[in-house]
Amino acid sequence: MSTIKGTPVSFDLIEANIPDSVIDASLSGTDHSPYWLQHPDRPAALPALEGNISTDLLVVGGGYTGLWTALQAKEADPAREVVLIDAETIGWAASGRNGGFCEASLVHGESNGETHLPKENARLTELGHENLAGITETIRKYNIDCDLWETGVLNVATEKHQVESLKEEAEANPGMPFLDTDEVRTHINSPIFEGGNWDKDSAVLVHPAKLAWGLRRVCLELGVKIFEHTKGEALESTDATITVRTGAGTITAQRVALATNVFPSLLKRHRLHTIPVYDYALMTEPLTEEQRNAIGWHNNTGLADMNNRFHYSRPTIDENGGWRILFGGYDAVYHYGRTVKPEYDNHPETFRKLAAHFVGTFPQLEGIKFSHAWGGAIDTCSRFFAFFDTSHHGRVAYCAGFTGLGVGATRFGARVMLDLLSGQTTELTELEMVKKKPIPFPPEPVAWMGVKLMTNGLVKADRNEGKRGPFLKVMDAVGMGFDS
Repeated sequence: MSTIKGTPVSFDLIEANIPDSVIDASLSGTDHSPYWLQHPDRPAALPALEGNISTDLLVVGGGYTGLWTALQAKEADPAREVVLIDAETIGWAASGRNGGFCEASLVHGESNGETHLPKENARLTELGHENLAGITETIRKYNIDCDLWETGVLNVATEKHQVESLKEEAEANPGMPFLDTDEVRTHINSPIFEGGNWDKDSAVLVHPAKLAWGLRRVCLELGVKIFEHTKGEALESTDATITVRTGAGTITAQRVALATNVFPSLLKRHRLHTIPVYDYALMTEPLTEEQRNAIGWHNNTGLADMNNRFHYSRPTIDENGGWRILFGGYDAVYHYGRTVKPEYDNHPETFRKLAAHFVGTFPQLEGIKFSHAWGGAIDTCSRFFAFFDTSHHGRVAYCAGFTGLGVGATRFGARVMLDLLSGQTTELTELEMVKKKPIPFPPEPVAWMGVKLMTNGLVKADRNEGKRGPFLKVMDAVGMGFDS
């Protein structure tokens, strides 16, 4: 056995003690395409727009935000003409590459919400749970086949100093049982787990690409016109309408919802408010029955650790009935210049790091191979949860900045955009979350330097029992810190 035995250790030490030969073998022959997007249920692409059309509502972007916007617009008014365009295909970007954790939080965790919006954090928690319930209701109403698992998430301590935080959270939430070392390992057998909380009510698991394709199918059935491989290239306005130019035509609309998230907004004033940060994940080959018995995990919960640079993991069942494990997170890679490029989806250094951490977390699975390793860009803003804007006298609405929590929060973001476009005052339009913008990121090279300093600060905090150093404290004070 080439892994570490005994007491839990840091992931730095785990990584240093896994032989290169073990990592090389686990990643031999790995496919670098997103696992989820290779499912045989993937629909054929829809035709691109050719020519000029008009509509009541144009949605730019075919990820979760755009799909939820189009769907809810048609539910509210079936007679409303809605057009949705995407530069690639539906769910191709972050919506089809994520871990499939659909969470209730709208503000990236209780602590982060309390830091940024203390006056309305409690109400946002309620709205988040209402939003999650709305997602599961929609899935059932329209028979969306997205492998919905209402099993919750097991949050685990991998170091002893994290256990007290778990106990305090469990005491504050009676429905969230605290699990000691022995108990948590009966759920998921890992020698590095010191304790855990099973949050049964704040998250569900989905197959992310199948959710996007299911929403696409529902939108089409409700009468939404969808054009794929149709990139919005410029936005212009008159006194009465908004026009979006594409490569082969124009769309004239009464209202426009911009749901491009990590990709550059058609409104340049938003471009300093987000940066693309790359996240990476591995998917194992199907486990044998012996491997399944060795690891447990019989209730199919999600899994996340409590480090600043945290890992997320979850099981999934493939189309042939094979039980696999996704393992991702830890690194968050920013490339100089705010650019989103296909070559950034492949990051061998991170794949090797994740493979080592997986073996250290589950030494009984040493020898397993990873069938897929992939990455994708996340739209990150400085407060780590979505922000909103309007332009052109309220006829254009914008939403972005979900920072990795978009599987659930995008539905809420879509509701906000529709309320903003209605021109009426609602509870959602009056939220501080909606009215207040995050601090913009500085231009290069300062943005790149800041991300590097933030990453180094988080690394040091994880090596020092979570204690935040001077730089992180300054970022907290100015409103650009993160504590989920």
